[in-house]
Amino acid sequence: MTRATYRFRAYTIAPDTEPDAEPHTYAMTCVVCEEIGHRSEDADDAHDWVVRHLKANPEHLSYREHVTRPYRAIPGEWL
Repeated sequence: MTRATYRFRAYTIAPDTEPDAEPHTYAMTCVVCEEIGHRSEDADDAHDWVVRHLKANPEHLSYREHVTRPYRAIPGEWL
């Protein structure tokens, strides 16, 4: 019979600020027709898509923003 020992560890979930972390990205979705604008690392670029979409579809007044932020699990003390 083999014995196993288990150790547990606390972790903290925090934004990934490492140099190799993925960038934050932004995109907008039209709630009316569900068309999605291009994903960009600049929020203003994503918001500019709304203006262009609204000009082409003046009755589409509702939008949803999608923000992607990388997070990382940081190991803490052993329990």
